[in-house]
Amino acid sequence: MPAASQEHYAQCEELLRSRDRDLWLACLFAPQEARRHIHALYAFAQEAADVGGKVTQPLLGEMRLQWWIDALQGDAAQGEGARANPVADALIDTIERFALPRDEFIALAEAHIFDLYDDAMPTWAALEDYCRATTSAPMRWAARILGADLQASSTRAFDEGGVALGLTRTLCAFAERPNQEKFLPDEAFAQDGDPKARREELRLALRETGALAQSHYDEARRLAESLGPARAALLPAATIPLHLERLARNDYDPYRPAGELSPLRRQWRIWRASRGVGL
Repeated sequence: MPAASQEHYAQCEELLRSRDRDLWLACLFAPQEARRHIHALYAFAQEAADVGGKVTQPLLGEMRLQWWIDALQGDAAQGEGARANPVADALIDTIERFALPRDEFIALAEAHIFDLYDDAMPTWAALEDYCRATTSAPMRWAARILGADLQASSTRAFDEGGVALGLTRTLCAFAERPNQEKFLPDEAFAQDGDPKARREELRLALRETGALAQSHYDEARRLAESLGPARAALLPAATIPLHLERLARNDYDPYRPAGELSPLRRQWRIWRASRGVGL
């Protein structure tokens, strides 16, 4: 592998370690030869997810996401080219090595256009589809790199685990970013504008999101029993129960801090799951 490519893969790992340490730790349990490619997948997913927080206008965010779409389609290979971007270079190399479906990568970038605007998520089904495109997909790609036959029924675990993780991340981010309310389905709220009623509806919607996340997690855990080595791709979902338990103790009250989870508890949970205990 050229030195430049090695450096680009290393930058993907560093990006992941600095922005999502739990996810980086989960990747450590993949075989060493596959690890750098999984880092590239998640570095791309992180870059796309971060666009909304880096721009002040939706159009600027769409332009950034369109750059990724063009790069994946090959259009940005003109001029300086996508390969000059470390994450794009490592990602495209990984896609080509493992014949990963480019249309799913494009779908992930397109799904994050929703992040840029104030429109609410219309339905629970739409929220689950958003999680499948943005969180389940990287798990499936990682599983493919680890040798999973994605046509096998057991690999539905990656879809279920990704939806559970996406829902849980939405819950955890709610207190940090006020605009997270738009991720809760519009169908969960009445339109009468009563502030007191709205607060209770919000709490109930968060509770329903938690119950939905738990349901998807339980199904992923059931299916994971027959996954084999590709089970390591599910490890990013290992900490879900810890987060849901913390939020449930707070009764999903959006106006009362739920406290933080110890990093050591999260790491312990990932390690136990890697040994087959838990997910």
